[in-house]
Amino acid sequence: MSITAAPRGAHLTRRLVQLYAGLALYGASSALLVAAGLGLEPWGVLHQGLAELTGISIGVVSIIVGAVVLLLWVPMRQRPGLGTVSNVFAVGLAMDGTLALVPEVHGLAARGAVMAAGIVLNGVATGLYITARFGPGPRDGLMTGLHARTGRSVRLVRTAIEVAVVVTGFLLGGSLGVGTVLYALAIGPLAQFFLRVFAIPGDGRPAVAGRTPGQAILRR
Repeated sequence: MSITAAPRGAHLTRRLVQLYAGLALYGASSALLVAAGLGLEPWGVLHQGLAELTGISIGVVSIIVGAVVLLLWVPMRQRPGLGTVSNVFAVGLAMDGTLALVPEVHGLAARGAVMAAGIVLNGVATGLYITARFGPGPRDGLMTGLHARTGRSVRLVRTAIEVAVVVTGFLLGGSLGVGTVLYALAIGPLAQFFLRVFAIPGDGRPAVAGRTPGQAILRR
């Protein structure tokens, strides 16, 4: 075994741990927002609306939507990575698993605390899986693919996508509320902070392009 083999193996192990921990925590954080009942993140609003319409669990809906979005990568010639494919399944499974374990939350104070925990945990999860560098999630790839194909700014493309999914999800019965607004305001600073916390030493590459995660073009 070469002298550099062990460090390289350790580096890969850390990346894999961060990837799957991040995806599991992302699903758990989304489940906490559902349990709080005070409004979901944009894609969560769509997933919940579709779940209400179809009677399918919100985690399974997340998996189906992720797979459909991934198919949209084909005409845009986007290349998925391990993280992309894992994202489709791991987030939805973690979401349904967490919802099965978390008891019903009563009282505004308790619901607010669960909502806040969900938002912060989502920022932790984002920092973990992005710094693992195994490819963007399907929804992030849709954003960057449209940015590349249309020449529009990432901020504009992301805003247009999220407005579309929020409106559609709300019309289908998804939960839109104070949690949605607080998530939109907090997730950028939280993700930026945790991107620095979980950056892997010696990687030598910036985690994002742009000043905020909202402007990020994720790289493998």
